[in-house]
Amino acid sequence: MCCGSWPTTPGPGHVAQALRLVAAPEVAGRGRDRATASLLASSHPVEELAVAYTGHASEELRACLVHELVLRDVAVTETPGIAGWATSPHWSHHPLRRLPLERSSVEERVDLPKYALHGESYSMPYGAWDEHGLPVVTGAPVPLATETTTAADAQAMTGAVANWAEESNGRMEARVFALADPLAAESVPAALLTLGLECMKGEEKKSTLLVSPCPPAEAWRVLFAAASTGGAYNSGLRGAYGRLAAWQSLAALAGAPQDAPFAEAESLVRESTWYGFDAETAWFDQVAWDFGIAALAPDGRRLAVLAATDTD
Repeated sequence: MCCGSWPTTPGPGHVAQALRLVAAPEVAGRGRDRATASLLASSHPVEELAVAYTGHASEELRACLVHELVLRDVAVTETPGIAGWATSPHWSHHPLRRLPLERSSVEERVDLPKYALHGESYSMPYGAWDEHGLPVVTGAPVPLATETTTAADAQAMTGAVANWAEESNGRMEARVFALADPLAAESVPAALLTLGLECMKGEEKKSTLLVSPCPPAEAWRVLFAAASTGGAYNSGLRGAYGRLAAWQSLAALAGAPQDAPFAEAESLVRESTWYGFDAETAWFDQVAWDFGIAALAPDGRRLAVLAATDTD
């Protein structure tokens, strides 16, 4: 079966046929379910997709399809044929059910793939930080910083880019620092240079560091792209699990407990101050897949940093 042709062929009959094919034991699997859900949501009007909730489809594919539709602004809780399944408590323990069934305003920019018969294309929003960022002020005061990164912190913060390392040539750095005093915005570039970050080694001699304040929506956009479309040699987690991984990383950067309800994590994300950064150091591969994100807590006393790079 060619999963790139059946799911994208117009018409409800082709949706049903695609679902029967991907349900076959010899091709079934989580990766196929995720890819099929993305293809179907991108290629068919929502009224043609209700058959996924009555016919041949795994629960995993249905869960993925719900969130692929949410990312496309479909009101799944009001859509005939889909609403009943989407709002049912029977999948309340599924990991995707931790996400809301409507888009958050933090998800205002969603870069979704475009599919064609012979492949797919997608945006790569890395390095899109404002070129008129914060200057590196020599001698800017930086409070005493103590690293507090735990293994759990690092795992959660890198959720969106773990696929780069596992399936491509990527590497990442995730660090958390407690600050003795509030960190002022104008001191953030200096802080990044003095925290001992691996990704910043050698930068003090080059002066290429770019640090730009950004809304949490832009940080989410970058993390979602990294998670959903992957790095140089892989296809990522697709939309549904890409959404989950992006929120996992964003919430962890903001300092939300891993078991925090979505509303609590989202509130902390909004209250934090976000920065994108880039530097021409040896750590970054400088090909296409490079980014740095820093989150400063509302009280200015916690700084979390995530940097990632990949190459072909």
